[in-house]
Amino acid sequence: MPDALLLVEHAPVVTRGRRSPEGDTADVPFPVVTIGRGGEATYHGPGQLVAYPIVHLPEGRRDLHRYLRDLEGVVIDALAELGAEGRREDGKTGVWAGEHKICSIGVAVRRWVTWHGLALNVTTDLAAFRSFAPCGLSADVMTNLARVLGRGDGGDSGALMAEAKAAVAAAFERRFRG
Repeated sequence: MPDALLLVEHAPVVTRGRRSPEGDTADVPFPVVTIGRGGEATYHGPGQLVAYPIVHLPEGRRDLHRYLRDLEGVVIDALAELGAEGRREDGKTGVWAGEHKICSIGVAVRRWVTWHGLALNVTTDLAAFRSFAPCGLSADVMTNLARVLGRGDGGDSGALMAEAKAAVAAAFERRFRG
């Protein structure tokens, strides 16, 4: 199978990665699924663009830390295309906009084929993060693209989601195939 990028939105669910401490999602009102990716617990749901890159990393790119930085770069490039400034936070995986986290990343690799990926909060209802510590952080640190762009609650969330999908797909194409 050739490399692929799946872009989806999920029904509300919290996923727990390999680093999730026991009991971290005890108060979550959504289904909770423990999965084989790295990282801690995070929310997936409506208004959030979840990207699943399925990529066979070639010889010169077989470095998991580089791959994580590449995914952060995809999001930073996509945010720039959308008019927002994204950045890395020292010692933390993901992408930040100002002082808030806008994108969580958790991956798995087997035989140098990647799966799992990233979750970009586009118009995500941020209250969904309040029943647990997303990525081990305070729920107050989370934001979404609509807020960063000053679009309030997202207004026409379908239009912003379509823009985000196109920007992420284009940035992924440039970084991984360009």
